[in-house]
Amino acid sequence: MKKFLLCIAIISTFLSCITVSTKPKLEIVVQLSDSLTAESLDGRLLLMLSTNTEAEPRFQINDGLKTQLIFGKNVENLKPGDKVTFTENDFGFPIENLSDVPAGTYQMQALLHVYETFNLSTGHTVKLPMDNGEGQQWNKSPGNIYNEPVSIDISKVVGTTTTVTIDKVIPPIEEPKDTEWVKHIKMKSEKLSKFYGRDMYLGAHVLLPKDFDKHPEAKYPLMVFHGHFPSDFGDWRTTPPDPNLEEDYSERFKVNGYNKMVQQEAYDFYKRWNSPDFPRMLIIEIQHPTPYYDDSYAVNSAAQGPYGDAITYELIPYIEKQFRGIGEGWSRFLYGGSTGGWEALAVQVKYPNEYNGCFAACPDPIDFRAYTLTNIYEDENAYYYDSQFNTLEVPGRRDYLGQISTTLRRANHLELVLGDKSRSGQQWDIWEATYSPLGEDGYPQRIWDKYTGDINKEVAMYWKENYDLRYILERDWDKLGDDLKGKIHIYCGDMDNYYLNNAVYLMEDFLESTTNPYYDGEVAYGDRAEHCWNGDPTEPNHVTRLRYNSMYVPKILKRIEESAPAGADVSSWRYK
Repeated sequence: MKKFLLCIAIISTFLSCITVSTKPKLEIVVQLSDSLTAESLDGRLLLMLSTNTEAEPRFQINDGLKTQLIFGKNVENLKPGDKVTFTENDFGFPIENLSDVPAGTYQMQALLHVYETFNLSTGHTVKLPMDNGEGQQWNKSPGNIYNEPVSIDISKVVGTTTTVTIDKVIPPIEEPKDTEWVKHIKMKSEKLSKFYGRDMYLGAHVLLPKDFDKHPEAKYPLMVFHGHFPSDFGDWRTTPPDPNLEEDYSERFKVNGYNKMVQQEAYDFYKRWNSPDFPRMLIIEIQHPTPYYDDSYAVNSAAQGPYGDAITYELIPYIEKQFRGIGEGWSRFLYGGSTGGWEALAVQVKYPNEYNGCFAACPDPIDFRAYTLTNIYEDENAYYYDSQFNTLEVPGRRDYLGQISTTLRRANHLELVLGDKSRSGQQWDIWEATYSPLGEDGYPQRIWDKYTGDINKEVAMYWKENYDLRYILERDWDKLGDDLKGKIHIYCGDMDNYYLNNAVYLMEDFLESTTNPYYDGEVAYGDRAEHCWNGDPTEPNHVTRLRYNSMYVPKILKRIEESAPAGADVSSWRYK
């Protein structure tokens, strides 16, 4: 009887294996239209399937709960008319296997994210997506090729081959035009051009003070507003809100009419900028997208090149010379939130005498013991908590009530679909592209295995010595302390969506322990405030985030009064 049951079990297992192996497969062919003129193209080919018809699939991909489906693979030397087949071997998100896509009707769209070849000064040849004026957005980058969505019924095409042709090219983006108040700068960087082996440019939007042309004798302090790629100078409007604007609802802030509120705040800033008591300064927003992200993180790095030196020693002096900046370290100030918050602090630390104060709001992780919820020095895996029997994922994003909307694994797996070798253009990959040493292939070394989450401790140590801002300050305080006294100001909500407050707590612990000298700055937290709280406890976060350009001015003036050297020009720019 036992032998009989064993035989039945073996036969059952065998039949089960046959059933799995004969599961109908889904294959989709993407063809590059033969009407295109390109000789050959390299890049990341993306295939998207969406059940939502309200927008094109390329605008519905994210790491949250409402994302649609996407699959990706590299292509090289793709010529007009060539075909590429997506199979179950190509990695997808949030469903990894194309053959596991549920039956149903989908809108299907493919897009080729085009790569260019760079011959780096390091001796490496790499293929990367060049920014084309859009701020490294794969779904709207000029030159990328896609198709209008087509309907597909999965149940009818399983076991067959379905073809879609990409034939539309995203057009160039029109550059912003100069106005009376805002001027736009674009300059070739010799430092970056040498690194990349081709011409590379830096840009900036410059907001001029009131009566700039009427006071040729005046020279001005410079406020550097760091942040993500700005298409034009933000939060600035010279006319009242559009009375015909249809009010929208902000899901993020749970506020009705937020679009009108944004316009009103921008107009209010214009009025403050022109008021008699507002100090006359220059404000710049920098455009420094790289082939890895919409923003370089404003420091030198192995993979992205000398952006820190290029901005500090090429772009800023160029702007100060053209627009009568004072041009000395005591007259320059840094501020920003999130990416811009990390940049403000990092640039102040890396160039302590070139700037006179940083105001860092909700900064990206400034202590890698709290790299969001991962300690890259002690944890073995970034995606899962250490447990013998449980597989509990590490959260990646929350709201102020603690509700989770993604995990670290999900966010990184989406990036892995969008691009390998740190080329997704997304958050975790840009941290790698900024902090990591180069690999033998010329691309950034992984801090962890992108699929499994296993952490590379050698890369972690490189990060620590070069970009862990808390560690660097503690290691070098005897050298940096005197130059940074009174310059460090950090603000963060205690319910930051990305857990960035955890690293701020660790930084505060160190700063408050400093002696000889005491850091003499400020660290503050917003109660239940999400990303990106920037230091004003009197207004809600959705309002204060629109006031960066004016809210730090009183602190800057105080800093100038306390620190301007004898004989410095502290009056020519204080005209009414």
